[in-house]
Amino acid sequence: MTTILVNQDLCTRCGICAIVCPMGIVSPAGENTLPKVPDEKAGACIRCGHCEIHCPSQALLLNCLIDEKGTLPAGAGAISKEDLGPYLKKRRSVRHFTKELVPQETVAGILDVARYAASGGNGQPVGWLVILDPKKVHRLAGLVVDWMRTLENSSHPMSGYVPGLIAAWDAGMDPVCRGAPHLVVAHIPEGNPIAPVDAIIALTHFDIAAPAFGVGACWAGFFSMAARSYEPLKEALALPPGREYSYSLFFGYPQYKTYGIPRRNPVLVEWR
Repeated sequence: MTTILVNQDLCTRCGICAIVCPMGIVSPAGENTLPKVPDEKAGACIRCGHCEIHCPSQALLLNCLIDEKGTLPAGAGAISKEDLGPYLKKRRSVRHFTKELVPQETVAGILDVARYAASGGNGQPVGWLVILDPKKVHRLAGLVVDWMRTLENSSHPMSGYVPGLIAAWDAGMDPVCRGAPHLVVAHIPEGNPIAPVDAIIALTHFDIAAPAFGVGACWAGFFSMAARSYEPLKEALALPPGREYSYSLFFGYPQYKTYGIPRRNPVLVEWR
């Protein structure tokens, strides 16, 4: 299969497609030839799309997932630093949620943003498990508390911390998922050394995109500690064969709005 498709009427032979290809497999156009990927190099293509999206004349098409080909509306993506800075700075972990459920199509919209997150070699290794049923989220949180009970009076670093969390759960509170109605789990191929970072990048995209959909999220730290080692929780998650837990967020509609930007320490940086 031809790796790239080039419209000879639109191609200006500028050579940008060959320059930006991270794998260096695109041969630039000649006086009487169009850019191409030689057959012997086609297997090295990682389908990142750099050749296509950098083509100023829109003459080149990466020959995969062609149905997804689209153009940016005028002005799309042109976010000023005056808009982007405050948006990111006011992002908060949300731990208080309304009872209203987030529609599946809204979650799908956030995931559609997250799937464009960077990944090593464009491997796109991240898969998702979304728990929409609040009762199931609560049950999973209960399994995390069961894990905490096994840590009491042990040498585990959390042993001195869990009694208060267990007491809160037994009193009817939820210190694990904070009563959030939904949970999203990122899972990755077992044994992939770079996939854990890819998953965190993808989850960060979810976390940052969520407020634009009216949704708030929080990183599920206690849940993630348990999900990697506690067999009853691993069995309850029932991830696909060959996949392993990476990290998760609990989320829902925020109960309270934010009206400012919190204080933070100065940037810790060394310039050289």
